[in-house]
Amino acid sequence: MYTLGIDIGSTTSKCIILKDGKDTIASSIVIAGTGTDGPNRAREEVLRNAGLIEKDLRYVIVTGYGRSTYTKADNEISELSCHALGVKHIFPDVRTIIDIGGQDAKVLSLNEKGRMVNFLMNDKCAAGTGRFLDVMAGILQLNINELEIKAAEATNPVKISNTCTVFAESEVISQLAAGVELSDLVAGICSSVASRVASLAKRIGIKEKVCMSGGVARNGGVRNALSKELGVEIIYSPSAQLMGALGAALAAYNKVK
Repeated sequence: MYTLGIDIGSTTSKCIILKDGKDTIASSIVIAGTGTDGPNRAREEVLRNAGLIEKDLRYVIVTGYGRSTYTKADNEISELSCHALGVKHIFPDVRTIIDIGGQDAKVLSLNEKGRMVNFLMNDKCAAGTGRFLDVMAGILQLNINELEIKAAEATNPVKISNTCTVFAESEVISQLAAGVELSDLVAGICSSVASRVASLAKRIGIKEKVCMSGGVARNGGVRNALSKELGVEIIYSPSAQLMGALGAALAAYNKVK
């Protein structure tokens, strides 16, 4: 039995196809989110990667920022529940999930059975999100994937004091004009994101093990800075960006079962 999970984010669409609720047959990530053709492209790509057609799918669940506008699924579920399901599938012992997406940051607290018992979300400000990193990478004329490399080269990270993305942009430009090393500036930007998210996590209370999910989890600069802020080890999967889609595919299997 094949089930499909679709996670429609603000900037990216992700899909996973599971076989019998266990094995990942194929996945896809398309850099285009809600309000675009990204979800349809991601769906076509994952079917092509799996060598399947639409009628092979037993059940489809959609999650994420754009789930309410997507009409080609059998059901929809909140991204909070899906990230909890996805992370539990990969890391059964995790008790705290930190999910940094394109437009928001979420911290989930799980019980010993892997069920969500509490959460906090910041969706009012871009600081502490993937969007903040995208803006800063653009200012520095770097690819978003280069931020981790540059942050690791830092010897004297600078402090980004402004919490507003607009003002932080001006601050970064001023730092560049003052001759601050690019690597030190990137490390400061990663620490700034980590600091915002850490304050959210501390409010809900940290229980180990702690896992990062979402696209920003792939950024080692942010992961390392967040680990220092919280004083705990942070684990993550190379498939961190697909956790929501994985949870949706699992939920689809559980629905049928």
